[in-house]
Amino acid sequence: MARRSRAGLCVVVRNKIGYILLPFRTTMRILSALLVASLSMQGCVQTIAIRTVGGIMEYGFEAFNEESDLDLAREGLSGNLKLLEALIKGDPDNEQILLFAAQGYSAYALAFAEDDSVERARPIYLRARDYAFRILDQRSGFKNARKGSLEELRTAVSALSKDDVPAVFWAAFSWGSYINITREDAIVMADLSKVDALMDFVLVNDPSYYYGGADLYFGSIQGTIPAVLGGRPERSKEHFEKSLSFSGRKFLMAQVMYAKTYCVQVQDRDLYKKLLDEVGDASIDILPEVRLPNAVAKHKARRLLSQIDELF
Repeated sequence: MARRSRAGLCVVVRNKIGYILLPFRTTMRILSALLVASLSMQGCVQTIAIRTVGGIMEYGFEAFNEESDLDLAREGLSGNLKLLEALIKGDPDNEQILLFAAQGYSAYALAFAEDDSVERARPIYLRARDYAFRILDQRSGFKNARKGSLEELRTAVSALSKDDVPAVFWAAFSWGSYINITREDAIVMADLSKVDALMDFVLVNDPSYYYGGADLYFGSIQGTIPAVLGGRPERSKEHFEKSLSFSGRKFLMAQVMYAKTYCVQVQDRDLYKKLLDEVGDASIDILPEVRLPNAVAKHKARRLLSQIDELF
């Protein structure tokens, strides 16, 4: 688990006599050394070693999500992602490590790439999607179905279990995010219905997952498409309100996306400002386990507030 100390962000690691507190960077260096050692092993011994390192990585990701310093998080995440890729090379079907990679690359694209360069963010989102697909492709028939028709995908998704919700969510989130920043490409946009099918599965099987992430997705999609082109702003608002209810309004990215999509689409300046001010006024410790996503939300809120006169 992650903890803060006078030395900065630390990771709590258990040993034979109890728990010790290690600085986050020290922990990552130890993991890197363990990884190098594991890759020199053979067969089952190598797999066991890699899975041990992968299990420890869970604490590293907890620490990462609890970090509020964006520069420190950016530096730490980039190194962790390459470490994950090395682990995957040694154990390519490890679902835990693949899920960490899908989450990590999605987070990196959203937090550190998308606002500065959509060209850079696009391949990162696709890499995240493909790692999530590598989990789902281990389910019978899924790989062929996702490459086929919408109906084939829906049939394959219906055969998944609730345990597959995390992989489905991150596949859909990263794919949908890629489509959202590639709207000028009609071929890419044609896949949006497949993303909807994946998120529908999450909405039905675990709507609370990632603080109402499926409702946040549908709110953003419906809030982006103009009513004359089939968008449903009233449904967008309903989805956003549901998403906010799952976290008690503590997962601040929901307010940011609510303002950025729905409010701009219906030209509700007052609600736009109210939502973004709410994000700005919230404590960074309002939900400690997601300090980083909330720090990103605050950064985006400041940027959106500076654009208010251009948008309304």
